[in-house]
Amino acid sequence: MLRLDQVSAKRGNVVALEDISLSLSPGNTLAVVGESGAGKSTLIATILGLLRPSKGTITWNGAEVSTCRPSLVMQEPRSAFNPAHPLLRSVLEPIVGQRATVPTERIERLCTGLELPQQLLNRRPSEVSIGQAQRVGILRALIATPPLVLFDEPLSALDAVTQKHTARLIADLQREEGFAALIVTHDLGYAVAHADEIAVLKSGRIEEVATPESFAVAPKSDYCKTLRDAAIALGALEAVG
Repeated sequence: MLRLDQVSAKRGNVVALEDISLSLSPGNTLAVVGESGAGKSTLIATILGLLRPSKGTITWNGAEVSTCRPSLVMQEPRSAFNPAHPLLRSVLEPIVGQRATVPTERIERLCTGLELPQQLLNRRPSEVSIGQAQRVGILRALIATPPLVLFDEPLSALDAVTQKHTARLIADLQREEGFAALIVTHDLGYAVAHADEIAVLKSGRIEEVATPESFAVAPKSDYCKTLRDAAIALGALEAVG
C-alpha cells in the first residue's frame, strides 16, 4: 500500500504541498484532480523521489516508496523516448541490466492488451501517432511489472475518441496486472468513471477525498461543487439527480 502521511514539499521557497495524507491499495485507482497550479505535478515528483518532502513520509508497504520502483506515464508521451532510437529500445530501458534476454512474451502480452501492433516498436517516436506513442509509453511503464504506476495527465494530449479507448485499455490492464494507479488529471469525467477514490487538491492542500459517486452527487466543499458544476457545464461530467 502507498501511504503519504502529512507530506509537505517546497518548490524553491514556495510551499507547493502541505500536510498531504493519502493512501492507495494494490489494484485500486486514486485520481488526484484540481486546477493548474494546485500541486498535482509536485505530488508526482515527490512520490517519485525527484523532490524531497520538507515534512512527512511516503512509504510502500511500510518501506521507502523507492523500493517498489514506481513507474511514470508522462503527459506528453513522446518526451519519454529518445527521438533518435527505435521505440523498442526506449521500452526496454526500465529493465536494462536486469535480464540478459528481451522479455518477448511480456511484450507480446502487453501489446495485445494495448491493441498495439508489435512491429510499430521498430519505428522512431516521430513515426507514430500521438495515441500510439501514449500506448507505447504505457507499455514502457509496465514492462518491469511495477506494483505502482503514476499517470500524469495520461489522456490530455489525445483526441476524445482516443481518450476513451486509452482509458478503457488502462482499466483493462490494471485488472489483469493488479497494479495500484495514481492518476493526476484535470478531467473530472475520467476521474469519476475510472477511479475508486478522488482527492481534490487546492493550493497544495487536500480539499476533499471522496468516492466518485459522492463527489458527483454531493461534493462537500463549495470549491468542489464549483469544479463539479463546471465539469457538467462543459459536458465532461453528466449531471446526477
